[in-house]
Amino acid sequence: MIHGLLHGIKRCLLKVTRGLAGRCRPRARCKRGGFMGRAGIDLFIEDGAYTTLSSAVVILVVLTLLFSSAAAIWSMSRAGDTQAAADSGALAGANVVASYHTAATVVDASILSLGLAGFATIGTGLVAILIPGAELAAGDMVDTGIEIIKTRNKFAKSASKGLQKIEMALPYLVAARATQAVSAQDTEGATYTGTALAVPRTSESDFVALEGSEISTDVIKDTSKDLERAADELQKASEETAKAKERAWLADCGGSDPASVGSCSCMWERARSLAKLSDIENPHYASSVTWEPQVALDRAKAYYRLRLANEAPQGSSVETKAESAARKAFYTYASAEVNRAYITEDGDRTTSYIPLLPRNTDEVRATELYTDAAWPTSTNDGKTYLHYGTSCPNYKKGTPGGLASVAAYDGQDKCNRCHFGVSSLGAVAAPSTSIENGFEYHFDEFKGALEDYVECRNKELELMRQTEDEADRAGNAFDEAIKALSGERPRIAPPGRNGVVAFAVSGAISSPDELSSSFNAAVRLGERGAISAAVLAPDDATAQNNVLSRFFSTLEERSGGVAGVLDGVMDVWGRLLVGYGDIQGSADELMGEMIDGLGGGSGALGSIASRLGDTVSASVAALGLEPCDLRLRKPVLTDTANVIKSPGSDITGLSKVQDKLRSIPLGVTDPKALCEALEYQVERTISGTVFTLAEIPLPGGGSIPLTVDVATLAGALGGGS
Repeated sequence: MIHGLLHGIKRCLLKVTRGLAGRCRPRARCKRGGFMGRAGIDLFIEDGAYTTLSSAVVILVVLTLLFSSAAAIWSMSRAGDTQAAADSGALAGANVVASYHTAATVVDASILSLGLAGFATIGTGLVAILIPGAELAAGDMVDTGIEIIKTRNKFAKSASKGLQKIEMALPYLVAARATQAVSAQDTEGATYTGTALAVPRTSESDFVALEGSEISTDVIKDTSKDLERAADELQKASEETAKAKERAWLADCGGSDPASVGSCSCMWERARSLAKLSDIENPHYASSVTWEPQVALDRAKAYYRLRLANEAPQGSSVETKAESAARKAFYTYASAEVNRAYITEDGDRTTSYIPLLPRNTDEVRATELYTDAAWPTSTNDGKTYLHYGTSCPNYKKGTPGGLASVAAYDGQDKCNRCHFGVSSLGAVAAPSTSIENGFEYHFDEFKGALEDYVECRNKELELMRQTEDEADRAGNAFDEAIKALSGERPRIAPPGRNGVVAFAVSGAISSPDELSSSFNAAVRLGERGAISAAVLAPDDATAQNNVLSRFFSTLEERSGGVAGVLDGVMDVWGRLLVGYGDIQGSADELMGEMIDGLGGGSGALGSIASRLGDTVSASVAALGLEPCDLRLRKPVLTDTANVIKSPGSDITGLSKVQDKLRSIPLGVTDPKALCEALEYQVERTISGTVFTLAEIPLPGGGSIPLTVDVATLAGALGGGS
């Protein structure tokens, strides 16, 4: 720009000079004589207008000022460029620290979220073991979760070493990147040399949380196998219990469709048909799941109570009256026995009592019907007979006697009119228990099924207690293992955490020939130097602007698609990774969703699964992980004194800094040499252009490398050392 301006001024000057030469002519003599008027004001003003001479003087003054200003502008610009070079070096050096901070945060987020993903998978798998239908995949889920934890352990070890190696090289990388940035400011013959120093030079990072964070899953593996075995045995026992209960339900309700029960009798149908029980006393259940054995007992109690109340002879003959008396005795006995029936469960054991209602004469002899003295006797022709009641004609003819049991007259001659005896009582139950039309037939079916149910249920309860114990062991093992994630996070405090101080110098330089003229002399500037400083300022984090948002999308690309590597497990890790800012909330929410997604269970296993799910979720919630700062750090310029005086700074006061600035050798591009000139020791501990910070091993084989582009950080590694 200055060159063009000078060229234009020269052309203008030539035109003005030629114009003056053409217009100059002798002036008239002054009225007072001589040429004294040329020294007067008329040399500049003529007839109220400026003369040619006055215009020429003005132009010469303007040109002199213009050339002087151009030289001043050039001088100040060169001096300002030195400060700009120092500012560029400071920002470039601080950007290296910012890049490291981002990489370290990504590593910590990856390790923590990978561990949580593993435990979320393990916890869900443990619960799935107890849920029918999900148990087939449960073992694979637990194994996959354990592999993820092992992956996390390997990753933590390699990451710890990688981070420490990067931190050792960070002062050199800061200096190298700044050196490259300062050199890039070379313009118009001016060469700049400089570098930047990380403040402080030493690290206070703590990677113990990574180095010693080996998480053992051996106990979880063992307990999960024991839980799987116990759950399998319990599931089989529950199925046997359900089958026995279903048989008892079929005997009571006959099936799920009341309209079709007519073709297949049951207690419900017989009670409705024979005793005319109401729907309240005779309910129907469409499923054995909602039905309970007590329903059948209550139905039987109502049935015999009503049959006893409504019993009456079906004719006026002695035979029909005797049959009615036998039925009434049977119903009385059955009602009393059924009223004593029960089935109870106290959580530890199921007990029941279902009476044996006699089905024939032999079984009558085993009951109180056989032994109770409830029947009248009379003596006829010197022989005593048993009668159904006092209305028997032979009883009236004979001499009445006391009451006796059928057992006392079993095998003796019967009354030739009522023929009453033990066979009379046996005949009541025999038909109703041998054919489906009898209530007792189905009650007997119910009794046999219920006895099987009680036996199966007690076995199931015993296995349930064993499974609960195994679930508790698995939950405790899970809780103990996951506590390793609740320790302190690694402390990220690298060299340069308080900022960087940049130095830039430039050698002597003369103004360009275009500025040299008769109006001013050439300008020569001596060596110049400038100091600058930069610190990291947090930028507001958003879903698209944080230290993890770009990383995970890049990870997807490297792995060939997240779903293609670990299927749903990588999705779990990805969700936890991008939710690292509120890692505890993300973990709690995800754990709840994964367990709820199993669909829940029912029966014995369902209750244990629910309790284990609560235990696992509580273990995750108890971690108490603090929200993490995901804001990106960006370099900003600051007062140099702020960095020099910061804690841990090994840069002396401003006066000494000026001396160090003057000691920088011009033209040097080796960052290490420049730092040594500033009495600041750095070491280049990383070679090559790409450094692998850590590798994430994948359970299926292979790995995903987390790399640092050292060439970019260090400005193509500067001059080497």
